Amino acid sequence: MTKSHARVTEIAQELIRCASVTPNEGGALQALETRLSTAGFKVDRVTFSDADTPDVENLFATIGTGGPHFVFAGHTDVVPPGQTADWRHDPFSAEIEDGVLFGRGAVDMKGGVAAFAAAALAFLEDNASGFQGRISFLITGDEEGPAVNGTTKLLDWAEAEGHRFDACIVGEPTNPDRLGDAIKVGRRGSLSGTVTVRGTQGHVAYPHLADNPVPKLVRILAALDALVLDNGNDRFQPSNLEVVTIDVGNPAFNVIPAQAVARFNIRFNDGWSLDTLKDKISATVSSAAQETGATSYELDFKRDASESFLTRDNALISKLSQAVEAVTGRTPELSTGGGTSDARFIKNFCPVVEFGLVGQTMHKVDECVPVDDLVQLEAIYRAFLDRLFLVRE
Repeated sequence: MTKSHARVTEIAQELIRCASVTPNEGGALQALETRLSTAGFKVDRVTFSDADTPDVENLFATIGTGGPHFVFAGHTDVVPPGQTADWRHDPFSAEIEDGVLFGRGAVDMKGGVAAFAAAALAFLEDNASGFQGRISFLITGDEEGPAVNGTTKLLDWAEAEGHRFDACIVGEPTNPDRLGDAIKVGRRGSLSGTVTVRGTQGHVAYPHLADNPVPKLVRILAALDALVLDNGNDRFQPSNLEVVTIDVGNPAFNVIPAQAVARFNIRFNDGWSLDTLKDKISATVSSAAQETGATSYELDFKRDASESFLTRDNALISKLSQAVEAVTGRTPELSTGGGTSDARFIKNFCPVVEFGLVGQTMHKVDECVPVDDLVQLEAIYRAFLDRLFLVRE
């Protein structure tokens, strides 16, 4: 194992051993700062606040001058590990067993952060006399949380500091089965909402003295569930609406509840904008409410909604695809499937694609990554940097 390949494993272990469960920094940003500042990066640690959300610390690091200005983006926060007794190894011990690194964040996405940090450090060592351009890191501690005090505000801060980015790779786990399967070149949008139907509480034996909101909510949800939003297109899969919870807060069998609440999420393609989709949902709920006699209802949309996007930067996609093929021998699919990521914020500042590890164990007990995959991912990122900064077309 080369010095660089050993380093990617060491960095991944350092990061995993930091219990940086959202919104706690847990030492992960400090570990990354130490690595980057030692190599000459200018590192800023920035904390953001907002109403009804926890404060979050973020990191921005940069090195070089001129252009192109390329940025690696990712997060060091992780979801809770759950019951630690269910894990093969302690989720924050970063144990390696039979060539596999175990730990919370191994895949999502401390392994990715370690890979692009190791790749950048190796690139700088091999080009110690300098290179034309800039490499930056945009690292948040809020991707797994509300996503309010993280990447979106860090991007605004960086812009105010005078930084302008030409391209970005987000190191999320994008590959479904094998490293090299897919590059994410876009994402569907996401819209979440809450429907609340209000009634009148009463005794179940005297329904005429009450107004049961539950059947009315169920009929409204049936109307939403019956919607065929679209059939997809050659860029995106079909849009889909999913009801994720129904709550009445009623433990009793003999009480008609005062209200019923449901929450839903829609993943939508570029056939819709947030405005047109909200109009469609609002009209559907209004019509169903009238038909069911739900005279008192509320429809609220969450503020963290995001539009769909598609990256059309052929140079960025081509250079990354070439790097993937050179290391893995596979030609990656250009995909827009899956959930959301912080790329939804970055797209407003520069062309962005996503490429990282295989995502099969993310958020699971015994989250893990083969060390060989870490080594290959670092090699891919390094090959991309070579093509971006050293190969002139």
